[in-house]
Amino acid sequence: MTRPIRVEIFVDAIRHNYLFAKQKAPQSRAWAVVKADAYGHGVRRVAAALADVADGFALLNIEDAIALRAMGIAAPIMLLEGPFDAGEVKTMAEHRLSGAVHGVHQLPWLAAAPGPVEVWPKVNSGMNRLGFRPAELAGVLAELAAMPQVRIGAVMTHFATADDTAGVEEQWATFEPLLRGLGLPVSAANSAALWDFPATHCDWVRPGICLYGCSPFADRLGAELGLKAAMRLSADVIAVQTLAAGEAVGYGRRFIADKPMRIGIVACGYADGYPRVAGNGTPVAVDGVPSGLVGRVSMDMLAVDLSDLPAAGVGSTVELWGPNVPIETVAASAGTIGYELMCAIAPRVPRVYPD
Repeated sequence: MTRPIRVEIFVDAIRHNYLFAKQKAPQSRAWAVVKADAYGHGVRRVAAALADVADGFALLNIEDAIALRAMGIAAPIMLLEGPFDAGEVKTMAEHRLSGAVHGVHQLPWLAAAPGPVEVWPKVNSGMNRLGFRPAELAGVLAELAAMPQVRIGAVMTHFATADDTAGVEEQWATFEPLLRGLGLPVSAANSAALWDFPATHCDWVRPGICLYGCSPFADRLGAELGLKAAMRLSADVIAVQTLAAGEAVGYGRRFIADKPMRIGIVACGYADGYPRVAGNGTPVAVDGVPSGLVGRVSMDMLAVDLSDLPAAGVGSTVELWGPNVPIETVAASAGTIGYELMCAIAPRVPRVYPD
């Protein structure tokens, strides 16, 4: 493929981030959350990079779990949404997979499991997506305990606003009293709680976005937390235009020059995963020098300001996010979050693994 665009994945950075996250909860084990193809970074590559250090891998699709087992990954693997039908319970038993149990519809499937299965009962402590209501937990645990082939791995919950003290405290006040006297392991902390709420660390933590160098907080960058960016999206300048004052660039005339300008046209657009709604001035780095987006992002191209970069031209490399352009700042300009940008990289963009 000759179109000059690529996404580089730095697996050494992911390894650093996992080990750094573990330092935040030294008494806990840590799932490496690799759902959504490891947040767009490649689940097999990430698992291979962490195979000798990760306490376990947490994901959604059973197909990915089977693929990791086929690679020789022996560590625990947990399905964060559990089985989706009775057939998946059979597969869980065959491949030694754990899974969340969050609804009564899953209980008959587990009761018919053909072999040992580990489950993680999930409590709805206030997020109101998946999980049993607090009043249901005792009955569910009793029903699971009556299934000889089922082992309870831990009781879990998920925070809706782990970057907010009030939100965590409210859910923790609902969840924590349920645990007393159970004698079961507990898992609650995601990336944000891992950093800011040590009381929630318990037996297993679940670092997700932080593994990939992105902050879970709106007011802190990943670098400020000690994380390393694990993804760089970059593309080359394929044309240069000179604008006179009053001339526009791109669809909709969203940007009109107020002075003479040099504009670089870059081989990246929303079909590659760059957000169409990113505004004028969204940061980029041209050959390592800061600059900004101008005009509307189109399907295959976008434009950047080269006015103060006389050495830049066709062939210059534009970092759209990565070590020099925090993904959090690009996401903020587009009114979204770094998670979405990572996961939205299109299949047509070549993946490169320099490590």
